Amino acid sequence: MAERRVSRWYFGGLASCGAACCTHPLDLLKVHLQTQQEVKMRMMGMAMHVIRNDGFLALYNGLSASLCRQMTYSLTRFGIYETAREHLGRGSQGPPPFYQKVLLGAVGGFTGGLVGTPADLVNVRMQNDMKQPPSQRRNYSHALDGMYRVLREEGLKKLFSGATMASSRGALVTVGQGGCATFLCQPLDVLKTRLMNSQGEYRGVTHCAMETAKLGPLAFYKGFIPAAVRLIPHTILTFVFLEQLRKYFGIKVST
Repeated sequence: MAERRVSRWYFGGLASCGAACCTHPLDLLKVHLQTQQEVKMRMMGMAMHVIRNDGFLALYNGLSASLCRQMTYSLTRFGIYETAREHLGRGSQGPPPFYQKVLLGAVGGFTGGLVGTPADLVNVRMQNDMKQPPSQRRNYSHALDGMYRVLREEGLKKLFSGATMASSRGALVTVGQGGCATFLCQPLDVLKTRLMNSQGEYRGVTHCAMETAKLGPLAFYKGFIPAAVRLIPHTILTFVFLEQLRKYFGIKVST
């Protein structure tokens, strides 16, 4: 009887952390471009601006929050998808049908987006902090410090600011992983970033959308190039790391 290895439920989070370490600079540039009120810089100009003002390592600002986000958002969505898929596949011939995979992906992505919102919020703020005047910088030491301070200073509701957009984006990205998903969810990503980085200037999602629309329709696609450039290698690297984890540390099952 042949044997194969299957993923453990937490492998998706670990694989995504590995990918995030490689693609974090692109994520930081995306956030910087999305929080511009007016389009003053493009991707390369923003990269040079960050390096010139704060040094090369500034491209990795907020990495701890990015890793924390992957260990909440990605771990949850992969965990739900892999666990449910294995459960549905037991006792049946072959893998689950396509519609079930789509539904599992949507549920996993939506739940992951919700669970990962606090870390995502701190990630956005830590990445964007260097753009703020010194008096307005939050200066979080790391992800856990950031989440604790948001909870203490702004309350639980603020910790989940942008959760609707993050959850919807998570569902879209998980179902349609790739460039198409980036195009579809970029407006949600822009609104999510602006809500998470806000200091009380938006009354809610609708108000944020209306204020963003005043900057023109292309404002909803700020940071699209680094987002698209990041998602492709991030996706590839995630599944490369996931396959290696499965190969060497996966659970052996008989087939």
